[in-house]
Amino acid sequence: MSGFDLKVWLDRFLLGVVCVVVAGFSLFILTVTWAFLGYPQGYSLWTKLWYPLFQPALGILMLGAIASGIWGWIRKKRE
Repeated sequence: MSGFDLKVWLDRFLLGVVCVVVAGFSLFILTVTWAFLGYPQGYSLWTKLWYPLFQPALGILMLGAIASGIWGWIRKKRE
């Protein structure tokens, strides 16, 4: 696997993680709205998904952004 293939794989993986984070934020907004209307079950489900799904996704996204920045810095320095 070349360095370019690894970068493409990393970018695709991070795109999937961004989709999870955006979906989680959208779900959060929706469930908070429903909770104010008197239906707290959705928010309860969201809080149960926070630690096992959304928090690791945010951490992976931040780590991937740092790794991508370092990758670009190294590539620019080589040229």
